[in-house]
Amino acid sequence: MERKTIFIVDDDLTNLTVGANMLSDSFSVFTFNSGRLLLKKLERYTPDLILLDVEMPEMDGYEVIRQIKNKKESSQIPVIFVTAKDDCASELEGLSLGAIDYIKKPFSPPLLLKRIEVHLLVEAQKAELQNYNDNLQEMVDVKTKAVVELQGAILNTMTKLVDRRDDITGGHIERTQRYMYILLQAIAQRGLFYEESVSWDVPLAVQSTQLHDIGKIAIKDCILLKPGKLTEDEFESIKTHTLIGEDFILDIEKETSEHKFLDYSKVFISTHHEKWDGSGYPRGLKGEEIPVLGRAMAIVDVYDALISERPYKKGFSHREAVRIITDGRGTHFDPSIVDLFTSISDQFCQIAAR
Repeated sequence: MERKTIFIVDDDLTNLTVGANMLSDSFSVFTFNSGRLLLKKLERYTPDLILLDVEMPEMDGYEVIRQIKNKKESSQIPVIFVTAKDDCASELEGLSLGAIDYIKKPFSPPLLLKRIEVHLLVEAQKAELQNYNDNLQEMVDVKTKAVVELQGAILNTMTKLVDRRDDITGGHIERTQRYMYILLQAIAQRGLFYEESVSWDVPLAVQSTQLHDIGKIAIKDCILLKPGKLTEDEFESIKTHTLIGEDFILDIEKETSEHKFLDYSKVFISTHHEKWDGSGYPRGLKGEEIPVLGRAMAIVDVYDALISERPYKKGFSHREAVRIITDGRGTHFDPSIVDLFTSISDQFCQIAAR
């Protein structure tokens, strides 16, 4: 085991000799007959503990400990005052300046040795605890990263399951994420809907769009994969995917205290089929009753549906899709978001082309 190092500071040569002889069997001991010499040594070396006299010429012990504690490099070194001053005020001043103990002369050598050992043990335990805390934070960070990655992988797998069940959509979920990021960034940059958009966590909101069609898991294959126009009853069944998805998120909320991601998901799931004129589903919300995120998702979702090929139709061109969405301005879609969409639609086209 490495020997601990102790610095003894005293202007009395006899005290230095006695202290060094008493401690040298257990510690590596260095002696200094002035505070100035100690401070100079501390510029190059850090001991495990300092025994410091109070009454010294030129610079007393109180001034020495002030300078020790005022420097970052030496501030954590434990200091014990060893002095003939035995009044309570002197002891209180020494402890107030940062000393860990105050031992009066004359002292019992075995008692001094024991108190030094106790303080060194305390310092070692403090260092061990600090090291543990530092490593614990690192372990927590690593574990958190692993959990987030696992959650992301599970979420990605779930959404791909929906995407592949409804195989006519191809990479619908991935593309809508990219479209949504562009659209939300543009909304924020141009100051639209400021009171609402200023609080958005855009990356988190975009990630949550993956779940907007999660309710389709519960739709029968014969309806979901039907290669033709749906009957009225079949369409009513399809419409329930919004409420099924919303219930799915509500069930998850019961099991967790972190709801921000889920709150975004609920908005996208439950409102991306609502229409500006109130003719959408599932609740027939109208105009500003529909959250901005839902109104944005409606455009993103329809744009991708229009350009995608289906068994009963070919995919529209980008230009045709933009025209159809523009025609829906003020009926299907929020006019302000349509205007923004048309100004940045070339970025949608680039994503679709990939």
